[in-house]
Amino acid sequence: MKKVAVILGGCGVHDGSEIQESVLVLLALDRANAQAVCAAPDMPQHDVVNHLTGQPSPREQRNVLVESARIARDPIIPLGRLQIASVDGVIVPGGFGAAKNLSTFGLKGEAFDVHPEVARVLREARQAGKPLGFVCIAPAIAARLFGPEQVEFTIGQDAATARLLERYGGRHVNCPVHNVVIDGRLKIVTTPAYMLAERITEAEAGIQRLVQAVLEMA
Repeated sequence: MKKVAVILGGCGVHDGSEIQESVLVLLALDRANAQAVCAAPDMPQHDVVNHLTGQPSPREQRNVLVESARIARDPIIPLGRLQIASVDGVIVPGGFGAAKNLSTFGLKGEAFDVHPEVARVLREARQAGKPLGFVCIAPAIAARLFGPEQVEFTIGQDAATARLLERYGGRHVNCPVHNVVIDGRLKIVTTPAYMLAERITEAEAGIQRLVQAVLEMA
């Protein structure tokens, strides 16, 4: 049975991992008889957002690992304990958690960086030749880390965001919601999901293809 690490960044689209994207990744892995190994940084969230009103809750504090456990349901490990030798690939769902907790793209724009533990895991996986999948806005992390290797990626069809991310050296490819962009050379797969999706079935189509591609390359 193949094992794929799923890196989560909290729980909820506005301040953590996008729940539907995360669950669709987990469902697609299970349908393919692959085991998901969920992991998340053990750290405070950048912020907490009331998902009913969409407004920040400045008095609340939450932990990324604790919140990610809501999605994982099964055991989840601190990202610092994840050993790449124990998995066959890595997938990162989207949501603002990818842009505020796993990286600072949503806060700093072009000057953003990637959380050190996230960067370690992804770089080690890349060096080991293991496939990587990035969903929705998470491909920004791929662009930041692997731009110098001229990675091909997609965040959908947002020209302004694409141009910003291409400054790291990668090449953005416009992609419809139901499809994926596969960089076969680097074994990196990306899909727009809710960067474009208006329905969960639209997000599911691309995520299913992403998981399938990752497993085929594993």
